[in-house]
Amino acid sequence: MKTNLSSQIKIDTVSRRYYEAQSDIDVAALTRDEKIYTRIFETVPDGAGYLARHIVRVINKNVETKGHCAIAFGVGANTAPVYTELVRLYEKGEVSFEKVTAFNLAEFYPVNPDGPSTLARLRSIILDKVNIQEENIHSFPTTMAREDIFHLCRDYEQEILDCGGLDLTICEVGPAGIIGYNEPGSLPSSKCRLVLLSGETRQTISTNFNTDTVPSTAITLGIGNILSSTRIMAMAWGENRSSAVKETIEGTITSDVPASFLQTHNHARIALDLSAAEKLTRIAHPWKVTTCEWTPKLIRRAIVWLCEKTGKPILKLTDKDYNDWGLGELVALYGSGYNVNIKVFNELQHTITGWPGGKPNADDTYRPERATPYPKRVIVFSPHPDDDVISMGGTLKRLVDQGHDVHVAYETSGNIAVGDEDMLRYFLVMDKVAPMFGFDTPDYRKLSDIVKHTADHKAAGDIDLQDIREVKTMIRQAEASIACRYIGVKPDHIHFLRLPFYETGAIKKGDLTIADIEIVCKLITDVKPHQIFVAGDLADPHGTHRVCTDAVLAAVDELKNEPWMSDCRIWMYRGAWAEWEIDHIEMAVPISPEELRFKRNSILKHQSQMENAPFLGDDDRLFWQRAEERNRATAKLYQNLGLASYEAMEAFVSYKPI
Repeated sequence: MKTNLSSQIKIDTVSRRYYEAQSDIDVAALTRDEKIYTRIFETVPDGAGYLARHIVRVINKNVETKGHCAIAFGVGANTAPVYTELVRLYEKGEVSFEKVTAFNLAEFYPVNPDGPSTLARLRSIILDKVNIQEENIHSFPTTMAREDIFHLCRDYEQEILDCGGLDLTICEVGPAGIIGYNEPGSLPSSKCRLVLLSGETRQTISTNFNTDTVPSTAITLGIGNILSSTRIMAMAWGENRSSAVKETIEGTITSDVPASFLQTHNHARIALDLSAAEKLTRIAHPWKVTTCEWTPKLIRRAIVWLCEKTGKPILKLTDKDYNDWGLGELVALYGSGYNVNIKVFNELQHTITGWPGGKPNADDTYRPERATPYPKRVIVFSPHPDDDVISMGGTLKRLVDQGHDVHVAYETSGNIAVGDEDMLRYFLVMDKVAPMFGFDTPDYRKLSDIVKHTADHKAAGDIDLQDIREVKTMIRQAEASIACRYIGVKPDHIHFLRLPFYETGAIKKGDLTIADIEIVCKLITDVKPHQIFVAGDLADPHGTHRVCTDAVLAAVDELKNEPWMSDCRIWMYRGAWAEWEIDHIEMAVPISPEELRFKRNSILKHQSQMENAPFLGDDDRLFWQRAEERNRATAKLYQNLGLASYEAMEAFVSYKPI
């Protein structure tokens, strides 16, 4: 079974010419806005292979010229593919680590026995797999007293100097533009020191190291130490790094984006995959740096961008606007700017539909969804018991009201997101109710006492007892059932799948397995849907959405040859963190003010996920606030382009089975 199909989703096709230029002139044109030497690759393995080969050349050259090579090794999800490739090249005999001195770029403080350790990770993925000498592995003492850290950091820097300085630093660009654990605000002169980790960084670490015990502090080589390295090789993979990559490579040098200081280094290079590079000028706006291969989506993106720059709606753009902003190619291609305007306006107009399940007995030539069959069998897959209403509550209501046979499938229990106080509220009520209805039994009183004790004494990182996890699961199931009932989904059409990968009781989750996929396969086979809605949050903060999406896509892949699957369309929605770019949107469902209030009320049915939800992230807005503002912003964008003005919109992109 294919368990990572989400990583192969390509919302848009990027011409190779934009990232594999064949001449120096083309390279100079394409990279005119880039201030660091940057290579872009179609896949992560390609980029990892490129970096690994360069690292091998650096090692071999330094060993040949001066007898050794000092390297600072960074650790993160992005570095792992590079180290895997280095091990492969070592096993092929292309490089030896016997003369390599390894310095750990950063380490957590303190390192708990059950917590993450960058050195332990380095050992497991590379150091213990190559012939490096044990005495040549340097890291930070993890048992040091806090008052000794300053002096030990100076000693660590001296060890680097005693080796002749760093010949190479290997690092990744973090989501906030961090390198090492140098958080925003770090100065270019910063040295090895103890740092406080931000909530975003700790969440990233929790996901990367698959742990829920991340220390709040770490020791890291400073920006100054990294910049002192003769060469720096950095990397970033995935769309969640794209904003930081844009600021790092094309933005101004600022302490708000520590990785931007790499612009000052003469021998720094960055490798990216297409997802991480998606906001760089040559990928996002190639018309600014070269002649283009004009695809329908690229044309749409260019016109939306032109409207933003000119402050005009589509149908008011002139030939002069096109020429003034470097889009004269389109005028030449279509004969006039007006012809382009009409083309893009009609395309965007055709994405708007109040019939997400298709309008029966209507011409569907230009509609996102087909008219037949009617009614349709629909499955809405929701990673947690609230993502359905947060992401597409208005559309879900439309589907139900328009007579479709709608199923909602909650993929995980979401029990870890129920706070102890929320659970206690229910038990305080039941303590009063139990004597009235005769279930005030010893077993119930024992569970009630455990719940109260847990609420008062639970420490961070403690895993709930199985009974408590079951109670929290019931709370979320009850909230989801009430929300579905409010919308009009039939009770027997509400499915709680409880995929096994999630049921660990901790933030740390298991891997997606055949057991998870088989559960999804069974539901799809039982329903035989004409429509599937699935989460498209490929860079969600806690990773569960992506795993859930992989489960659905894997099931679809297994079933795609079934005759009834040929009549099934798959739509991807996004949740509270981001929205689809307008050039990708294929279906936009308008929401009236009344429908938006209905959606808000649907979200509020999930009471345990309001103010006390543990995964709100750095965004202070509650889920319903985020959803409303995102939906209003989408509608406003359509309005600014000269299309109909709606209160809000929910957007979708189709998925074609690979």
